Amino acid sequence: MEKDILERVRRYIVKHRMLSGGEKVIVGLSGGPDSVFLLHVLNELSREFKLSLIAMYVDHGLRPEEVPAELEFCKKLSEDISVPFYSERVDVKGLAEREGLSIQEAGRLLRYDAFERRALIEKADRIATGHHMNDQAETLLINLIRGTGRRGLSGIPPVRGKFIRPLLCLKKDDILGYLNARKITFIEDTSNKTDRYLRNKIRKRLLPLLEEFNPSIVETLSGTSDTLRLEEEYLNIKTTKFLMRIISRKADDELELFLSPLENIEDVILKRALRWVIGETRGLRGIGRVHIDDIVDLIRKGDSGDRIYLPDNYRVIKGYSTLVITARKPLRLGQYSLEPPGEVVLKEAGLVLKAEFVDGREGEISPDGKLVAVFDPESLTFPLRIRPRMDGDSFHPFGMRGEKKLQDFFVDEKIPRDERDRVPLVVSGDEIIWVVGYRTDERYRVGDFKKKLLKLTVSKLRNNPS
Repeated sequence: MEKDILERVRRYIVKHRMLSGGEKVIVGLSGGPDSVFLLHVLNELSREFKLSLIAMYVDHGLRPEEVPAELEFCKKLSEDISVPFYSERVDVKGLAEREGLSIQEAGRLLRYDAFERRALIEKADRIATGHHMNDQAETLLINLIRGTGRRGLSGIPPVRGKFIRPLLCLKKDDILGYLNARKITFIEDTSNKTDRYLRNKIRKRLLPLLEEFNPSIVETLSGTSDTLRLEEEYLNIKTTKFLMRIISRKADDELELFLSPLENIEDVILKRALRWVIGETRGLRGIGRVHIDDIVDLIRKGDSGDRIYLPDNYRVIKGYSTLVITARKPLRLGQYSLEPPGEVVLKEAGLVLKAEFVDGREGEISPDGKLVAVFDPESLTFPLRIRPRMDGDSFHPFGMRGEKKLQDFFVDEKIPRDERDRVPLVVSGDEIIWVVGYRTDERYRVGDFKKKLLKLTVSKLRNNPS
């Protein structure tokens, strides 16, 4: 039996190319049966694979009354087989409180960080942990209960970066049987006995119940994870190739993606790509899985200029050729002054506003009220001011009777709310005479073109991204 167990682990290591020979390996050692077994097995295989082993204990700061005995046990075990031993203490509670994580998640993150630091110091090639087949089954069930996709159901990978899990081919009973047969002692972690953690509840309650329906449930769930992991790896390759085609521009708080590839890819790859690229953009990580469907709907059904507003001020804007996902606060126009003739650059709006005096008797001026506007200079107060909207603004839209609140005008014109603070307002005295790009004020209508007029023209600022 013992030789069979060792051979299964050896074949699993070779199958997943965990070791090629001559590696220096950090072995996570807690004193529990899994890590003790892992250290013994790797020590048994160290001659064949020419391994250099280092044992490491991580104190999570959660069980101060038990840690001294565990430390002493692990240190002696390592000395008995001539393996160097190190330990490190981490503040799990502190991280959990700061980042809003569960104790288990915070512990996992800090434990892996500690292993990686030691690997860097020791120039280690691999870090081995004692996860086994039961852990794999439990992980699948945890993720299924919480809600997940194919990646979550793929469970614990045999190899991820420097980390290797040589025991995923064994059940817990295999490990305990080996230890008992060889009379190898270990320490039981009392936290494994509590029902406070979901994993423990699954181990003690759910898996035994499922075994009544399928006595091989652990092997079945582990095999399912293996199958899904292979499919996940294939989809990852397709998604990675797709990602190379879609990223136009990437910053910490904003993404710009090429629209055409997004519109012509299957939903399964599109959603995976969006989840990945958003997850890798620090300032956008608050966008959750639930919002991905909304973004896909915008890509599939939205028109150019359409946008969606997500919680925490995230915005997704569909342009003519790009999709922008941003956490940046909308720009607000500054305050400007314009003394005709002359021009002013409105940098926040990406526009140039030019003012010139023209003779209304020389040709047709044809103001459209959007990009070109004309006024009787004798009715204006100079210099003109250009500013953003303010609370209580109103004007008399050209062609309409009476006053209209600017807010209502913006709504009627379907101006997106995140663009309203960038719309330039040309002001004479205290009155708005032109909502640039949209409408002039009826009170400043010019009836007689056969005289000196002020012509205002707006154009896009060259090389402006907006």
